[in-house]
Amino acid sequence: MKLRKFTAFILALLMIVPVFSLCSFAADEDISELQQEFYFGRGPEVNGYAIDYRVYSPVGRHDDTEYPLVIWLHGMGDGAYDGRQIEKSNIALWASEDYQSRFKGSEGAFIFAARSLEEEGLFWTDELIHPLRAAIDAFIYENWYNIDLERIYIGGYSMGGKMTLKMAVAYPELFAAAFPICPAWVPGTDATAKLADMPIWLTSGASDPLVNYFTWVMPTWKNIISESNVPASCRFSTLSRTAYANGLPTSSGHHSWYAVNNDMFSSRNGNYPAMKTVDGNGKKVTLNYPDGMISWLSGFRSDYDGERAHGSGNLVAQTSDASVSGFGMLVTLFRNLFEYISMSIGL
Repeated sequence: MKLRKFTAFILALLMIVPVFSLCSFAADEDISELQQEFYFGRGPEVNGYAIDYRVYSPVGRHDDTEYPLVIWLHGMGDGAYDGRQIEKSNIALWASEDYQSRFKGSEGAFIFAARSLEEEGLFWTDELIHPLRAAIDAFIYENWYNIDLERIYIGGYSMGGKMTLKMAVAYPELFAAAFPICPAWVPGTDATAKLADMPIWLTSGASDPLVNYFTWVMPTWKNIISESNVPASCRFSTLSRTAYANGLPTSSGHHSWYAVNNDMFSSRNGNYPAMKTVDGNGKKVTLNYPDGMISWLSGFRSDYDGERAHGSGNLVAQTSDASVSGFGMLVTLFRNLFEYISMSIGL
């Protein structure tokens, strides 16, 4: 009973956070017109659940171009109703002419913003893994001639970051790259071994009050890199101060997704405020405008051939939230804190 009350308390905190981000659009350009470019869709019902989504399509009339497909997953509280998943983050910026032009080789991409069934009390839980995959599969089938099957990417923040990792672990054959942001899950090495050949770009705020940088995010990064066959293609961005693209501080250190929404650049097209990026070998990564997250994604391909999934893939045997607790959490916290300080001062 105490565990249930504690869990409910944590969930309540996570629900509160998005409320404080209502002022975010005042700090960024008005993107209401871009949001209106996203149309409604719904996947098939699987195990009693059907995932709906909002999607931006780059396809023009008589257009036979094959475009990448970007799957975007919102955080807790940002999927309470249809459309909220694009209202509560600036992902609609990726539908702008500027950002679309950064998708190399196609100069455009589908942006598929799925919605968790929060009205049913489901916050990207494991029950939605197969329904989400079914929605993606159905969308691919409906747009077969305009989707580059080898360039399907997935990313999301907080609970959506958790689902990003779980979907990538469950179906590694589907995604060419993944970009989890402050993910609320610490996958063990049994899970990250499934991501061995997948480029991962992880982003987090060092002062995140909800998904702790030292006990959650750093262990996730270490587990990913310990199993990776492509560490030079992986990246880890740390925001020592979480801010909007114009440098103003966000209302919470949890809001690291604004860096990703702005393609990892400031509103003046320079380095994003208070951000440091390294690759999987620990080497500093310097971003040169306009080659940010979108350009990074565009450079990766998979061998996916369009085959639909059956069930929840690898997670049938792999799911176990390796959350650190008790004495182990304390040890991990101090070890990772020491490593962070050492990295920051160049020891």
